[in-house]
Amino acid sequence: MQSGPLVGPFIGPFQLKNKLIVAPMAGVTDRPFRQLCKKMGAGMAVSEMVTSNSLLYGSAKTLRRANHEGEVEPISVQIAGSIPAMMAEAARHNVDNGAQIIDINMGCPAKKICNVMAGSALLQDEPLVARILEAVVRAVPNTPVTLKIRTGWDKSQKNALAILHIAQESGIQALAIHGRTRACGYSGDAEYETIKGVKAEARIPIIANGDITTPEKARFVLDATGADAIMIGRAAQGRPWLFREIAHFLATGEKLPAPEVAEIHDVLLAHLDDLYRFYGAIGGVRMARKHIAWYTRGLADSASFRHAMNQLEHTAEQLDAVNDFFWRARGRNSRLVYLEATAGERAAA
Repeated sequence: MQSGPLVGPFIGPFQLKNKLIVAPMAGVTDRPFRQLCKKMGAGMAVSEMVTSNSLLYGSAKTLRRANHEGEVEPISVQIAGSIPAMMAEAARHNVDNGAQIIDINMGCPAKKICNVMAGSALLQDEPLVARILEAVVRAVPNTPVTLKIRTGWDKSQKNALAILHIAQESGIQALAIHGRTRACGYSGDAEYETIKGVKAEARIPIIANGDITTPEKARFVLDATGADAIMIGRAAQGRPWLFREIAHFLATGEKLPAPEVAEIHDVLLAHLDDLYRFYGAIGGVRMARKHIAWYTRGLADSASFRHAMNQLEHTAEQLDAVNDFFWRARGRNSRLVYLEATAGERAAA
């Protein structure tokens, strides 16, 4: 299969249908969200990170995160940890449970992850990085292994290029880079020069991540970095149609019109139904709250709606509140219109 300008890269035997990948996000990229983003145009979605601690394999949270029933291929599962043998075992366990690609987390900036020398904290110890990558690749020889990193630990310790060379020697088959250091967290602007420099020396696909919020920004980042694909995270929260908007813009140079309120209403209702089925009535209602907040942020009267909605405990009440809000929104405007005063809030979300 020939790779055209809009076709995604090969990751092992899997060629992505486009260059758009959903970033792994803890508490967000569960199976319902991954499926929705794929339906809306994403070429791949990476799971929220799964622990490498085998003592937790039987926990309800880990079992849900390992649930890929009915999921569109390829199924990519991210694992996190700092002990090579445990990471190797986690890779085998997840492949046995349906993973087709194993992704290694060395990009998470969260303190609770870094404090146990996992996530982006690993970037401070390049020999350990090599041992983890080699152990995981050996453990699942027939499964492609990918890696997600940041540009370094802090601005004085940017070592993404060194990590690229370690990754390639270890057999990693794609590298995703968030354009910030661990110290930056999510503050400031993502910088793409480091990603461009890594891409210039890479023999494996490079995936650019960070601050990709619009179709125009997606085009800019692809051009500026030369990356083989882009990874989108926070901007897709409550806005899964972003993937089809970007795909259309990359293909035609034209922007799709904003989705109609009626469509957003339908998308949210289907998402809620999937969440209720996946988590059960109680867990589904709680998980749905943040998604409802994301879908409605920036819309007229949404602040008071979200406050009231967060007090609701039952699926029927939640659905009634959502239906009432969107029926009123339909009466005001047929298309989704965000208030200018909250545009910055939405972009930062």
